[in-house]
Amino acid sequence: MPKKRGKHAEMGKETQAQCKRAKVEAACSLSAMSCESPDRLFESFICPIKQETFFREYWEQKPLLVQRNDPLLAAYYQSLFQLSDLKEMCSRGLCYGRDINVCRCVNGKKKVLNKEGKVSYMQLKKDFDQKKATIQFHQPQRFKEELWKIQEKLECYFGSLVGSNVYITPQGSQGLPPHYDDVEVFILQLEGEKHWRLYKPTVHLAREYNVELEARIGNPTHEFILKPGDLLYFPRGTIHQADTPLGVSYSTHLTISTYQNNSWGDFLLDTIPGLVFETAKDDVVLRTSIPRQLLMVDIADSTKKLSSLLRRLADRLETARELRSSGMKKDFIVNRLPPCLGCDSDHLTPGGKLPKIDSQIRLQFRDHAIITVEPDQETSDETRRDMVYVYHSLKNRREMHMMGTEDDTASEEGTAQQAHGLRFPLSYLDALKQIWSSSTVNVKELNLISDEEKENLALSLWTECLIEVL
Repeated sequence: MPKKRGKHAEMGKETQAQCKRAKVEAACSLSAMSCESPDRLFESFICPIKQETFFREYWEQKPLLVQRNDPLLAAYYQSLFQLSDLKEMCSRGLCYGRDINVCRCVNGKKKVLNKEGKVSYMQLKKDFDQKKATIQFHQPQRFKEELWKIQEKLECYFGSLVGSNVYITPQGSQGLPPHYDDVEVFILQLEGEKHWRLYKPTVHLAREYNVELEARIGNPTHEFILKPGDLLYFPRGTIHQADTPLGVSYSTHLTISTYQNNSWGDFLLDTIPGLVFETAKDDVVLRTSIPRQLLMVDIADSTKKLSSLLRRLADRLETARELRSSGMKKDFIVNRLPPCLGCDSDHLTPGGKLPKIDSQIRLQFRDHAIITVEPDQETSDETRRDMVYVYHSLKNRREMHMMGTEDDTASEEGTAQQAHGLRFPLSYLDALKQIWSSSTVNVKELNLISDEEKENLALSLWTECLIEVL
């Protein structure tokens, strides 16, 4: 397809200029992504763009195209996933729908060509070759260790779930119609070439997925070809479509996505209920009754009263020592990837010396554990007291990552993720914060009354592999 001229051509020139600058800097960079730390991974992920530049100029604002022209990086990208991996993957009992979608864009609509039950490699290849179908592989990090390693580090970096899909599309074909997503999207081109068109959002920072009619979206704001080793980022809500050009046997790209339902609005929905509950304990105004029959009339009549109550909550928030999350923190830890240790994390067991009262201890897997204060889950009476819970992801099941929540079919089969962690009296909160905020701490210096409590806390954390004894 010919390039658009005028305004769009000027945008293309700006993008090309940015890419030229990138190539100059890329000559001094590593040829593969560094998983040394979450920060180093993201730095190498978007290289040569600096992190500060990315978040200041691109994140949630506009697309970023990095064309690297680096054969070594292209070879590394190809190792993440390639068409030849599919044959071995199909031998693991993949299922249509859950693991694999076979689809094609026909007249602006997505046509799903899935069969029933288990995926047959020969059938998959037949649909790919004869029907020009796109193969969409859901959440390949469940099977590919290198993707597990990358996405686990990215979850640490963002503090948000990070999913992925692989798309393999034959030449002269397109898998999906123009659409926008409710996630921040990073595209890594692994094999072949892909022709991309991006359009101005109709809903900025969209909260849900939606297909758009081509007649409605106008001309592309960006149009380009991705080649192996290239990276593309665009914010949620960016309308996009992609096809494999004629003359290219096929294209394989990896879509990495994050920040679904992770906005300030979501955070308010998560924290305000707890703030109201705690404030009402001390503020009698919040405990007074609503007017008679308020629920039977137009609630809009109460906007002035609600505004004054929200101002009281805002005043309380200014002086609050803690803000309780009712679900987001726990949901993230329960559903995220376990640490990638080169082996199955289910086999992670405590090692080294047992902690004693005179032991020096250090928190490990800091990014994989949180402290929360919640009503006691082991009692059901109305006077449930608050307890401290430590949740961690060390025992999470990699094969269930991004495969649904307790409301989905997976849980009906007994395969949903479960919360792993520890429960302590509220008096242990300061000691736990002490461990979390210190590089090292002596057990006898923990903020607890008795030596027995101090040793019990250290032993409990050690048993869950959350601390090591130095």
